Amino acid sequence: MDQRPIGIFDSGIGGLTVAREINTALPNEQLIYFGDTAHFPYGDKERSSIQRYSAEIAKFLIRQDCKAIVIACNTASASSLETLREILPEGFPLYDVIRPVVEHVSQHYSNKLVGVIATKGTTNSRIYPKLIKLANNQVDVTSLATPLLAPMIEEGFFNNNISSSIIASYLNKKNLLPIQALVLACTHYPIIEKEIKRLYDKTSKNIDIINSAKIVANNISKNLTEKSLLADRLTEEHFFYVSDFTKSFQESSEIFFGRSIKLEKLHLWK
Repeated sequence: MDQRPIGIFDSGIGGLTVAREINTALPNEQLIYFGDTAHFPYGDKERSSIQRYSAEIAKFLIRQDCKAIVIACNTASASSLETLREILPEGFPLYDVIRPVVEHVSQHYSNKLVGVIATKGTTNSRIYPKLIKLANNQVDVTSLATPLLAPMIEEGFFNNNISSSIIASYLNKKNLLPIQALVLACTHYPIIEKEIKRLYDKTSKNIDIINSAKIVANNISKNLTEKSLLADRLTEEHFFYVSDFTKSFQESSEIFFGRSIKLEKLHLWK
């Protein structure tokens, strides 16, 4: 048993969808969350900048005595996973949100066309098509950058006519029309999963929506169990930090995490 907390970080509130699923799967675990709202969105930042932000956050989480770190951001996962492995102790439990989804897709979607919607940073990295093809070359992948979705969600625009119009505009792009499954390759996107399903229901399309947050949480639960790193009880409250206060973060956090949370501003960059 290990009572130390699990560290989680993202560029904003999107990673709270992952935190929520981890909390559901592992209710005895204390979580320490860092939302880098001062640098949101990561999707349009240079790779070197994302690596620098991620490294500082990881060092902070290590100082908080975290036993594991979750990169709850697809863009940071694509850009910074290897960088963080270099600065963390050898064998330290470090989880990204891409590889568990790649494994899921490769196991369940042979001879099917899978769509991936993500930020520009994640899409331009082509990490999903590359890794999925390496795992199973019988899966066809088509990707679409959807840069308006994360800022839209971050500002609290979801479940309304504005968000529905923007989502429909993206999902009606030619390359996504023939897909059999859709990967929500940004941790913000699970919050609009129901809107996406409603859109497909209206068009009578039977398309699987792949929620990365649930897949990642289940993968972490399994791995920490195998490593005998699970806590046997919740001994401390969760902590939530942001690099800059935003009104929408506070207002949306309850929807994302499923409960009200207390935020503390913490600027890591001098």
